[in-house]
Amino acid sequence: MDIERKQSEVIDHFVKQAASVDASASNLAALVLEATAHPSLFAFSEILSVPNLDKLKGTQYSSSLDVLRLFAYGTWSDYKRNVGCFPALLPDQVRKLKQLTVLTLIETEKVLPYDQLMEELDVSNVRELEDFLINECMYAGIARGKLDQLRRCFEVQFAIGRDLRPEQLDNMIHTLSTWLGTSDSLLHMIQEKIKWADTMSEANKIHRKEIVDKVEEVKKSLKKSNPLSRLTWTYEDTKRSFLNLEE
Repeated sequence: MDIERKQSEVIDHFVKQAASVDASASNLAALVLEATAHPSLFAFSEILSVPNLDKLKGTQYSSSLDVLRLFAYGTWSDYKRNVGCFPALLPDQVRKLKQLTVLTLIETEKVLPYDQLMEELDVSNVRELEDFLINECMYAGIARGKLDQLRRCFEVQFAIGRDLRPEQLDNMIHTLSTWLGTSDSLLHMIQEKIKWADTMSEANKIHRKEIVDKVEEVKKSLKKSNPLSRLTWTYEDTKRSFLNLEE
């Protein structure tokens, strides 16, 4: 099962649990903890959009909403800068948030320097960084790429996407609209090329037939106007008739 399909099933599970009418604030907080630590879940905006989560507001569990927003849109650096605003994260949550941090960096760069990754992930040495990239990113299926020890960088070939931040939506809509316009122009150009090719093909067929017809006319004309041609033909006919008589 590919990671996108598995993640979709996990999201559906948590959305249904969060939307349950019997879900109390404490149950929702426990649900957020489970979701943010789940090894196959890397998208949280659908869970965050469940109206039932408003039950967390104004309760002792209100920080669970902040944690869910952090995992939907934030990074490990965001957590460190505002550590006093969040409850302490479990080891599984720490690992998940660092995985999400790598995905965020990949959104803008496909070649990530080791020094940048070590700073963003709070990793002290290259061996620890490479182990994390191999075991928690590539083996986990969220990213593929090449570790270049000589250049000290991670060359990304593939990565799953993160949740879009609200401020990214307008830019995304603009990008998709531009892409759609470019695709329409390209499709129109291809259709015009096909029409031109069809027209040229038909013209070539007509031109070829005209040439063949003219060649045949010339052959016929030469046979009529060339005495040697008629003589040769008469000689051959006579010879054939003589052979027939001998038989």
